[in-house]
Amino acid sequence: MANLFGRNYTKQELLRLIGDISQVARAKSYTLNDGNAKGVHAIDIRTGSGFAFTVLPDRGMDISFAEYNGQSLCWRSSTGEVHPSYFEPQALGWLRGFFGGLLVTCGMTYVGSPCVDEGEELGIHGRSSYIPAKNVCVDGEWQGDDYILWVQGKIRETSMFGENIALTRKIWTKLGESKLYIKDVIENMAFEPVPNMRLYHINIGFPIVDEGSLLVSTSTEATPRDADAMVDAKNHDKFLSPTPGFKERVYYHEMKADADGYAYCAVVNKKINNNSGFGCYAKYKVDTLPRFIEWKMNGEGAYVVGMEPANCHVEGRHRERIKGTLQFLDPGQKCEYNLEIGVLPSMKQINDFEELIGKIKEN
Repeated sequence: MANLFGRNYTKQELLRLIGDISQVARAKSYTLNDGNAKGVHAIDIRTGSGFAFTVLPDRGMDISFAEYNGQSLCWRSSTGEVHPSYFEPQALGWLRGFFGGLLVTCGMTYVGSPCVDEGEELGIHGRSSYIPAKNVCVDGEWQGDDYILWVQGKIRETSMFGENIALTRKIWTKLGESKLYIKDVIENMAFEPVPNMRLYHINIGFPIVDEGSLLVSTSTEATPRDADAMVDAKNHDKFLSPTPGFKERVYYHEMKADADGYAYCAVVNKKINNNSGFGCYAKYKVDTLPRFIEWKMNGEGAYVVGMEPANCHVEGRHRERIKGTLQFLDPGQKCEYNLEIGVLPSMKQINDFEELIGKIKEN
């Protein structure tokens, strides 16, 4: 049953009031037509609650923007949307098309810093976000009294004599809700094992990120990655105003899960809107994503906090191989990843979330 404008509606009640579902919610497909974004396929989804987001099938089915009642949930970089044909795989070239947004997916066969792994030169964060999806389907349907809006597509990272790995991604939401769900199924289509590295780069920005904003999570320990992260490490979960010359600080967290195996994280701003509060959260399974990386980047313009569930660290594939932590998919093997990302629109929801975090940590 959809909750809209302060009350619940059954399917029959709502259809008596509107001529088409697009009056209250929709999934709209279109193509960008200017600059280096020209030709990018985009899909806007809005749920009727004030929650809206944009999926880019041509950029690995990632989410380039999200908002709630006109307030952005995510940070957007200076690059904006960039067509995948501009991909620069060498070294740090990936960053020239890193639009930020609510979600950028890193992988599928390598993640993290540039490196040379078994003679292969690898850039930063992999190809996944630059691979256009095929078999893209956008639709909505009633399931009882719930109306589901969804987009699905497939991307394939493959080369002759190399890897052949496929991802089927479905992103969906419900009429009246302020959250989205992601289901990723990865399959090794080749006849030899293939590295499987995965990181979900969730990029939270202003107005959620501001001086005094907090990271709230089921973390029990945070380890600085390097000397830069050692600076004020005890306050890793507290964020500064935009700081000249700020160097990124990365922390590796140990996350505790609830009885169903889910870890939780959120960035919250309790002072915004006259102390009414605003935040964005993520929920994911730790059995498939056992690592959690915090990216604290409080620079000027580059003013963002990354919540990054992953199955690896971010020193690159060569380092994972040396440590013996590099994951593989066997021929024909599949792996499924599920995430939920949503809004904490008020202090009540923030307090409820913090209460949930406290109970998980106590058990």
